[in-house]
Amino acid sequence: MTSKLPRRLVWAVEMLDVKPDDRILEIGCGHGVAVALICEKLSSGTITAIDRSAKAIETARARNGRCVASSRASFHTVALADVSLAGQRFGKIFAVNVNVFWLKPARELIALKHLLAPDGALYLFYETPAPGKTAEVAEKARFNLEKGGFVVDETQFGEAGACIIARRAGS
Repeated sequence: MTSKLPRRLVWAVEMLDVKPDDRILEIGCGHGVAVALICEKLSSGTITAIDRSAKAIETARARNGRCVASSRASFHTVALADVSLAGQRFGKIFAVNVNVFWLKPARELIALKHLLAPDGALYLFYETPAPGKTAEVAEKARFNLEKGGFVVDETQFGEAGACIIARRAGS
C-alpha cells in the first residue's frame, strides 16, 4: 500500500515515530493521507489536522471517516496563524511542504509556541522539485525558527527531502 503513497509523506510518518498515545497536530493536511497513516498507529492518541482549504478538509475528513468516528482524528479549516484549539497542546507538530516557515512565519511561530507541549517537537519536511533547492529552503526555515524562539535539534536529508526537528527555546 505505501508504494503508491507519496514518499515524502511515508518518510514524514516514519520520522515522527508515532506512539499509540501521541497527541499530534498536522499543519496543511491536504487530502489527509498522512493522517490516515498516523491513525493506523494510534490507540489512545489523537491527531488534529488543519488546512486553510475547506475543500481539502472535506476530502481529508471523508478519507478518514473511521478515524473521525473513533475520535482519533479531527479536522479544522483554519490557517495556522488564526488557529484556536481551546488550549490543546501537542507532543508532535508537523508540516510537509508548508512554505510559510521558510518565508515570513512570525505569526505562525507565535501560534506554534502555544500549541507545542513544553517537551514537544516540531517537524518540518520539505521536498522541492529541484534537489539543490532543498538545502536552501531548509536553511531558510531553520533561520526563521531560531529567530522565532525555537531551537533546532537537527536537520536530516534523505531521498524524500529535508526534515528539520525543533523545540521551543527553554524547553
